[in-house]
Amino acid sequence: MEAALLGLCNWSTLGVCAALKLPQISAVLAARNARGLSLPSLLLELAGFLVFLRYQCYYGYPPLTYLEYPILIAQDVILLFCIFHFNGNVKQAMPYVAALASSWFVLALQKWIIDLAMNFCTFISAASKFTQLQCLWKTRDSGAVSALTWSLSAYTCATRIITTFMTTNDFTIETRFHHAGQTRLEPLISGDPPISASQSAGIAGMSHRAWPVLTRFVIMLALNIWVTVTVLRYRKTAMKAE
Repeated sequence: MEAALLGLCNWSTLGVCAALKLPQISAVLAARNARGLSLPSLLLELAGFLVFLRYQCYYGYPPLTYLEYPILIAQDVILLFCIFHFNGNVKQAMPYVAALASSWFVLALQKWIIDLAMNFCTFISAASKFTQLQCLWKTRDSGAVSALTWSLSAYTCATRIITTFMTTNDFTIETRFHHAGQTRLEPLISGDPPISASQSAGIAGMSHRAWPVLTRFVIMLALNIWVTVTVLRYRKTAMKAE
């Protein structure tokens, strides 16, 4: 059952991410402008994706838990070129792409670099969402922003919360009660190390490397839902005005 749930979350996430940015790219191409989209937000999102992907690769997380990120980065780069194209100078995108490419190698030069970058990754990604929200609040117009893309982003964050728990064994712990209410935690998977006494209160411990990952997904889930609701609200207002 657990393996089936993990597989469903992983493959559905990959499937959604394969087309996640396509509604946004299509909306920009159809409108022939990037009205409502925040360029700083997109650049911050790209930076957050890059750091997160490098972190997962560096520490050897299972590939199926992060394979969507190369897909998302590629789609964001296409969207970046579309924005600069409709702004009149596509060549201005090249320095940003070069900086992102070089960052991939810089991040892995030292362990402390990737760890430090990951500590800021959530703030970078959160800043991306808030920047897009500020753009919407300022213009009070959703323009070419795709609510479908943002809602799909929320879905992928939700599934990654599940896969992060499961791949760090937080769903493989159960609480059993013995003799006069004494609580003991036992691994469900054979070969798992015994649970320490500090966890006997019923709280399963999480790897220190898993906490930044999980925290990021929870925060991104909330912010993606917020952006989606904001886009739909301004779109509804615009439709009523027409």
